[in-house]
Amino acid sequence: MSSKSEVFSSRWGMLLAMLGMAVGTGNIWRFPRIAASNGGGSFLVAWVVFLLAWSVPLLILEFGMGKATRRGAIGSFVKTLGPGFAWMGAWIAFVATAIMFYYSVVMGWTIRFFVGTLTGEVPGATPSAFWDGFHSTPGALVTHAVAMGMALFVVSRGVRGIESAAKVLIPSLVVLVVVLAVRALTLPGAVDGLAFLFTPRLSELADYRIWIEALTQNAWDTGAGWGLVLTYAIYMRANEDTALNAFVIGFGNNSMSLLAGIMVLCTVFSTMPEAASEIVGAGNEGLTFIWVPQLFQAIPGGRFFQALFFLALVFAAWTSLVAMIEMASRLLMDLGVTRGRAIAMVGAAGLLFGVPSALRLEVFQNQDWVWGVALMVSGFFFAFAVLRYGVTKFRREFINQSGSDIRIGAWWDWAIRLVAFEAVFLAGWFLWSARGEDLRETWTLFSPYNVGSVVIQFAIVLVILVLLNRRMSSAVEAHAASVPSPAGD
Repeated sequence: MSSKSEVFSSRWGMLLAMLGMAVGTGNIWRFPRIAASNGGGSFLVAWVVFLLAWSVPLLILEFGMGKATRRGAIGSFVKTLGPGFAWMGAWIAFVATAIMFYYSVVMGWTIRFFVGTLTGEVPGATPSAFWDGFHSTPGALVTHAVAMGMALFVVSRGVRGIESAAKVLIPSLVVLVVVLAVRALTLPGAVDGLAFLFTPRLSELADYRIWIEALTQNAWDTGAGWGLVLTYAIYMRANEDTALNAFVIGFGNNSMSLLAGIMVLCTVFSTMPEAASEIVGAGNEGLTFIWVPQLFQAIPGGRFFQALFFLALVFAAWTSLVAMIEMASRLLMDLGVTRGRAIAMVGAAGLLFGVPSALRLEVFQNQDWVWGVALMVSGFFFAFAVLRYGVTKFRREFINQSGSDIRIGAWWDWAIRLVAFEAVFLAGWFLWSARGEDLRETWTLFSPYNVGSVVIQFAIVLVILVLLNRRMSSAVEAHAASVPSPAGD
């Protein structure tokens, strides 16, 4: 059967696969830290606003574009805007692929800490001992390879393989996170964590930084604007609704983040209230791989619940990595490469280009910074595509199709305009915040958190993609003409 004729067998299977794409380590290891560092309840207010002002509009856009065009990122931009815009779709696909190169390293970390918990190695004698002795070593390279192998196995089974894996992993992940959250709620002092997380302070809402962090978190943890939803939407059945699915994915994803916040912050306020500010101020790696084991060590049955926590991280990372590999593979398939060969090429590239991040933490941090900013550009390109096509026309033809469960009104037209503004503003803010007084330090290629690293790497990728634009657009058009439409269209 042609890859283009593959479809999800049911809405349930599709939604679970989409949730697997959206729910990742950013929900479980990043959200609690960002929420705690930005006022708790005050952050939640801004976070919900941007769920509706960034994530949901982009999710609706990607669902509509993927289902209507039945093509990956490059092909969908060519079909929507014309052959001159293949490079925009290629940019979106490349950014998600670049994130894949180091995301597999993150999944490898979660695997190692899960195994270390089972063997009793975690936590060590000192909070950072195990982490310091593992990251940036050949051991991290091994777990990176294991992670890639696990994800490649799922993708190699096709759309039904992705769906089958999601039907097991996502319910299991939900159960694990709920169990951990319930356990945290039963700890003495947990009410202080709940009060912090769910009590907004109106005075703090005047702090622009809270709103910027809330927008950033939405861009990271829902997968909106990555092109991953667009890729999975290719395999939707013809009678599936786009708008309702987008709302379900957005709110389902953020519900997982809230559960993770309850789990971590209630445990922090119960076990180490005196160190709360130090814990929540730690970086992503610090909170997850240094402090979390210490937190679980302080509660009865801590080793068991710590194992559940890292197993949940493994499942979350696994399903997200599967989506990234599928997206990259789909790009190659749209260019005429067979599915098997495309997966092999993506797997080889993932193994190779993940090595620097596995062996050097500075490279990992640099890539996380550079392509995190690039996600804002990807979001802008999606919004630009719709605005150029005609936002009302796009809504009528791509979203409000016959059989839709709910109809999207004119609010979405304005929401997409707002998304374009948000994307430009946030990218500009990130670069402005990273400016340095010494230009020699600012314009270096692989140092973490500087403007030059972003600009140089962006420029290299954009020049290559623009030069390849005509060849890419010709290839996707030729391939699209040679394969049948999906069943039911």
